[in-house]
Amino acid sequence: MKHLHSTLAIILLAALVISIIITAVNYFKAKPYNRKVALIGFISAHLQLLIGLIYFFTLKYYTLFSAGTMKSSELRFKVIEHPLTMLIAIVLITIGYSKAKKAKEDYAANQKVFIMYTIGLILILSRIPWSTWSIFN
Repeated sequence: MKHLHSTLAIILLAALVISIIITAVNYFKAKPYNRKVALIGFISAHLQLLIGLIYFFTLKYYTLFSAGTMKSSELRFKVIEHPLTMLIAIVLITIGYSKAKKAKEDYAANQKVFIMYTIGLILILSRIPWSTWSIFN
């Protein structure tokens, strides 16, 4: 399960970067909104969330919530910081996609996806456990 979650993280990062770049080009050059590009980031984020939640509850991390959790930086990261930040990032991505879908103008749709996906990507990058990735070890 951990391997799947890590592999999907790479796919999510690539999907978000691609979505952000294409949407940024569309936004700054006043091109039409491409919903399919935004959908790539949206779907990959939600798939990663689903696998992450299954992983979180399979390992029973929810049982580790206690005062001692806050004292251990490793436990705090695994149980609170990583899941909460990722959840916030995916909520922002969802809001961006939904608002873009409802936008009347392509300019506004591109703007919403560009801004919300970028903030989501920054949050995700801030809470990825880089030390556990075999690429960096």
